[in-house]
Amino acid sequence: MKRPLRTLTCAAALGAAAFSVPAFAADHHGTESHQPNEAYATLIDRERNEIGHARFQQGPSGVLITIQLDTQNESAPGWHGVHLHMLGDCSNDDFTSSGGHINPSGHDHGLLNADGPDNADLPNIYVHEDGALRAQVFTDRVSLHGEYDAPALLDEDGSALVIHDNEDDHSTQPIGGAGARHVCGVIEASR
Repeated sequence: MKRPLRTLTCAAALGAAAFSVPAFAADHHGTESHQPNEAYATLIDRERNEIGHARFQQGPSGVLITIQLDTQNESAPGWHGVHLHMLGDCSNDDFTSSGGHINPSGHDHGLLNADGPDNADLPNIYVHEDGALRAQVFTDRVSLHGEYDAPALLDEDGSALVIHDNEDDHSTQPIGGAGARHVCGVIEASR
């Protein structure tokens, strides 16, 4: 009688283990993020023309932003400040509906500022004489969904990418002398 009991006990233990592994695996997969690791923004000018787009790719330690722009606006050539704004709203004619910079850290503006940069600061981008722009920038001060404790671009209020009329000097407050908002794009999760 002892032998069958041991076999039964052993079989019961194996059966319990077999049932607990899938349950554990299901719990484990339930905690994994199934959120997209990419986001996009359609870029519009102040006349509401679609003139380009931006792609946001979440990496292990930051976000790679690829910007493509094609515009015939004669005032566009040259360096322009580009920042990440805290609201996913480009509805106002002057794009002020996108709010201020993403800056929960409370740092001063500017990549060259000893008390900066804020979370929204990015390097300048260059628009060529023909109105074309192709740029990639990387930042570890934001994330798509709150990865590595950085502010999330895809939070409840969303966020926007804004290109300004002028070059950002990366130190003057509050936006490096970058001037008015020239281009705006609401950042949305890829589907």
